Amino acid sequence: MKTSHLAVAAMLAAMSAPALAQEQAESAPATADGAASAEDAAMLPTVTVNTDAAPRTITSAPLNGSILKQDRLRQGAVGSSDTAALLTGLPGVSANSGGGFSSMPVLRGLSEQRARIVIDNVPIDVACPNDMNSPLSYTDPQTIAAIAVVPGVSPVSMGGDNIAGVISVESAMPRFAGDGGTLIGGEASAFYRGNGDGFGGALSLTMAGRHLSATYTGSYTRSDNYKGGGDRGTVRSTEFAKTDHALALAAQVGGGIFEIKGGYHFSPYEGFANQYMDMTSNRSWFVQSRYRGVYTWGDVDFTASYRDTDHEMNFLADKLPGAMPMNTEVHTFTSALKLDLPVSAKDTLRVGGDYHHQWLDDYWPPVAGSMMMGPTPYINIAGGRRDRFGLFGEWEAQWSPAFSTSIGARLDRVTTNTGDVQPYGTGMMNMADAMAASAFNAADRHRADNNWSATALASWAAADGVAIELGYAHKARSPNLYERYAWGRGAMASQMIGWYGDGNGYVGDIDLKPERADTLSAALRLSLPGGASFKLSPYYTHVDDYIDAAFVQDLTDMMGMPSGFVQLRFANQQAEFHGIDASASLPLARHDNGATTLAASASWVHGRNLSDKGPLYHQMPFNAKVTLDHASGPFEAGAEVEFVADKTRVDATRHEPRTAGYALVNLRVAYTLARVLQGVKLSVEARNLFDKGYDLPLGGQSLGDLKATGILRPVPGQGRSVNLQLSTRF
Repeated sequence: MKTSHLAVAAMLAAMSAPALAQEQAESAPATADGAASAEDAAMLPTVTVNTDAAPRTITSAPLNGSILKQDRLRQGAVGSSDTAALLTGLPGVSANSGGGFSSMPVLRGLSEQRARIVIDNVPIDVACPNDMNSPLSYTDPQTIAAIAVVPGVSPVSMGGDNIAGVISVESAMPRFAGDGGTLIGGEASAFYRGNGDGFGGALSLTMAGRHLSATYTGSYTRSDNYKGGGDRGTVRSTEFAKTDHALALAAQVGGGIFEIKGGYHFSPYEGFANQYMDMTSNRSWFVQSRYRGVYTWGDVDFTASYRDTDHEMNFLADKLPGAMPMNTEVHTFTSALKLDLPVSAKDTLRVGGDYHHQWLDDYWPPVAGSMMMGPTPYINIAGGRRDRFGLFGEWEAQWSPAFSTSIGARLDRVTTNTGDVQPYGTGMMNMADAMAASAFNAADRHRADNNWSATALASWAAADGVAIELGYAHKARSPNLYERYAWGRGAMASQMIGWYGDGNGYVGDIDLKPERADTLSAALRLSLPGGASFKLSPYYTHVDDYIDAAFVQDLTDMMGMPSGFVQLRFANQQAEFHGIDASASLPLARHDNGATTLAASASWVHGRNLSDKGPLYHQMPFNAKVTLDHASGPFEAGAEVEFVADKTRVDATRHEPRTAGYALVNLRVAYTLARVLQGVKLSVEARNLFDKGYDLPLGGQSLGDLKATGILRPVPGQGRSVNLQLSTRF
């Protein structure tokens, strides 16, 4: 049997081949906790895809990867609408705080901007100077089928233009009826969250025949401001609301499945506790097509997609009075083709290419009666363009039943450009911006980067129950449009740029070079008799031309007094990361209708700026989780203890705050009522049971509270919340 290092996204795509038995897809085994420790990724069952052509075997993800499966996503949706926050249950994954559904995932110390995040094989671009509409904000854990996370040494076939790794979100595969009948089915859920008075729900409905299928998915969620733990009080600018809808039509065609899907996302508001601005509207629609086929000569996966986004920022109630409208329009087109070609009994060649186009217009309308914000619009980025064309090749070889290798390389050409810009005005209050705009417009703004990437991975089953994986990757990532083209030098204009939540101002640099990272990683998994397992994953990453921040000047308020914040310029520096992820699972009891399992995970990362010898910004301190789960027939229960150490290594350049360590206790119970549809499940959970007061290590500064109270503090974590959910499948 061939042991592939392919990431789960490829596995999920291949599993949707037309003749795959529906019951096989629905009955894939899960762990006792319903999900997705890192070792699950390497222990997934082999799936045989049967078509009119010869059957092909699709195997598991790399040992270095992780999977968050549907049951765990639905469980997490009881207490959160933030997909990125749910990923923090995986070793090596943390999240920089954003809005209530817009956290930004971090892979082993490397932030979201450096990861490739795809939804159904389609990337979503930055479309906001504060990254408020981050890629995972367009997803909802109530409707996702699975998420694969492959940090660091991710296959080049999963995409380029990243140095952190890949996060791949997959919707449910199309379902078809057998024997010429009609299939009608789906799932529905509704929830209430006590802290923040949040509520919402989701619906998925499929109608299908033998060769045609139609699936609607929709969700809604909203919440008021949440209360911090202990004596932290209400955390301002944390309210949100959003809705998502999608319709997918699929047909079995020849040896594959053709699917066309369209969707609409709308958020009327989302508060951001660690930003000066809030999101006051985000509308996005998309249409995409995908063909996945399995043939005697190989497998094919083709995707084409278009997305249109209109984004608006201003102040919500907690940051009033005042007004500062900021608008962003983004259009993107993506196409990708991947072919898997088995060239011999032991060798598979994987080749393909992809093209991605981004167009972005970022402008800030004038404010009537304002001497500073007028009389003309502030043009931040004028028709910015970022085009990437990539080609790759990958060779996978199974040298023996116990040993396999994979080697791949790719080239990505990234070109960027933008038009002329302008400040609000040319008076004394806008002089810094006026001079900066003049210099920017006189500069040659076209840039072209030729980025090459390569990966090499070796997997060895050293003995029964012992698996070892060694990997190396060289990855490259070009700057985004804001890093390269944000030009404003005035205090206010620069403080509108940046996704760090630190209150500082940021200025771009046209001459930024692409980041180039070299990563070494290893993974050891021990599978012991009785079902116990243990996994250890050390890693090291060195980054040349790491895009960090260099000091420009101290910022002052309107009266010329020091504000406590600084202006920084995006700058190429040197950085390194090393750390280790660990996870373990121990079955305590097994019986016919359930099990009791103890699981634990821990992560530690050390990020250092080699240019100034200081700590890098937003590095998660040591953290660990211990979970006890019990399932017995329709009854489920679980307890979790979350521990995070003191954060003492902070970035002095950004005035990053220190945070104290904390431990949280979470409890949950669930019961499924039999003989009602396919079961109606009632879930109850208490998060932060003892209402512990704590600050978020990656939360940044609580700027929403600062405007109301005059006190600057780190963003507090959420206090106790009792949450309820009703769900069913039919």
